Amino acid sequence: MLSINDLKPRLRAALRALTGVVDTPVTPTPALVDSPPTPPSTPVAPLDRYTVATTYLQGEGIEIGALHLPLAVPPTAHVRYVDRMSAADLRTHYPELSSVNLVEVDIIDDGEHLTSIAANSQDFVIANHFLEHCQDPIATIKNLLRVVRVGGILYMAVPDKRYTFDRDRQVTSIEHLLRDHAEGPAWSKHQHFEEWTRLVNKVTDEAKAQQEIAHLLAIDYSVHYHVWTQIELLELFVTLRHQFALPFDIELSLKHGIEYIIVLRKLEG
Repeated sequence: MLSINDLKPRLRAALRALTGVVDTPVTPTPALVDSPPTPPSTPVAPLDRYTVATTYLQGEGIEIGALHLPLAVPPTAHVRYVDRMSAADLRTHYPELSSVNLVEVDIIDDGEHLTSIAANSQDFVIANHFLEHCQDPIATIKNLLRVVRVGGILYMAVPDKRYTFDRDRQVTSIEHLLRDHAEGPAWSKHQHFEEWTRLVNKVTDEAKAQQEIAHLLAIDYSVHYHVWTQIELLELFVTLRHQFALPFDIELSLKHGIEYIIVLRKLEG
């Protein structure tokens, strides 16, 4: 707010003009230049998984690999759970999950292929912390979009490797993903298990490292095959749109804690 002292030059100039006295216009100092009012500081509620879900999810859909952390959805959304094993088998395969409550699996299927799910049959697909477990992410996203009806939603949350136990691993390049898709992922599988053993589990003894790698390969343990930061993940979706002409719009992209949420809407095509 201007003080009375600040207003005096303006008042003098106005009075001189009213009385017909010609005077040199007063050039306001920077302090006198009107500036836009500062909007009041209003706290904005941060977006979270549930807020995004209530905005985009409704109807009939599936969630892949929910385990013990299914996405909370609005009452207008009905979810069936998909996993590659039953809940009992998942507890055996992942001993670290033996003491937690897992969702009951409604459909046993490989989430990368979804061979039991008809095309254009789902209003939405949820795949949180799933894409990094996929050996061929490009083929996986193609299949996820295949089962979504036109206008439907693909809701994904992917961890940013900088904030997880993957932080010491190299980001998966787009060239690597394209080769996995073109040639099949077998060429890189051993490399991923070696990274997991050495850079995540921090096994430094060579004999123990080789033993663990062999064991994980033998049981087909679901490691994080690929890792990204948000920039490289966006690069993947731009590539899918331009190079593969996949029919989707990016409805929302959101950095959310340790993860990156991306919402796609399927288009005609």
